[in-house]
Amino acid sequence: MIARAHDNDVLVGALAGKKVHAERHVAAGVDIVIAQGHEAGGHTGDIATMVLVPEVVDAIAPVPVLAAGGIGNGRQVAASLALGAQGVWCGSVWLTTTEAETHPVVKDKFLAAGSSDTLRSRSRTGKPARQLRSAWTDEWEGENSPGTLPMPLQPMLIGAASRRIDRAAMNPSNTGAVELANYFVGQVVGQLNESISATRVVEEMISEYLDVMERFEQLNA
Repeated sequence: MIARAHDNDVLVGALAGKKVHAERHVAAGVDIVIAQGHEAGGHTGDIATMVLVPEVVDAIAPVPVLAAGGIGNGRQVAASLALGAQGVWCGSVWLTTTEAETHPVVKDKFLAAGSSDTLRSRSRTGKPARQLRSAWTDEWEGENSPGTLPMPLQPMLIGAASRRIDRAAMNPSNTGAVELANYFVGQVVGQLNESISATRVVEEMISEYLDVMERFEQLNA
């Protein structure tokens, strides 16, 4: 697939949660490595972004690295570049924007959540995936749980139930479905307290990044 992409002048990127993952990606011929830290939403590993990014940068230079996991504002962008990344990969920050197709009940949960309200759970995919803690994750992690199946069997097992929950949760009076409704999101959810446009997210990110750069210049003056 990599060769086919390159034959069509398409760059290939790959996620890495450990240095060894990044090294294997480069050996396979990828063009960009996304070093995704433990804080990130969805499938993620055990190493935090602050530690992972410089490890990956040093291991695979000069292959460009994007930092991911816990990045939602300009200060975090600046920190990522300081760690040696050439850019950032953002995910969770878009889930609460006005344009996002996030389930409205889940979006409200995200807006109310703190950074400690997420956990890694196998309950949706069969692999450790960071998501908001909910009645769903509590039950699957509870002592009476039968345990999860490996991917792709777990998504196949829960697919119909998940769709029913999402449909039912559109009606706030269905309190059981509302409690169960959930989605992947990173620890950065704690700073997502307002639903704003994607344009405004980018504008604020750039503005804050420039403020940080100006502060750095003042420190070096």
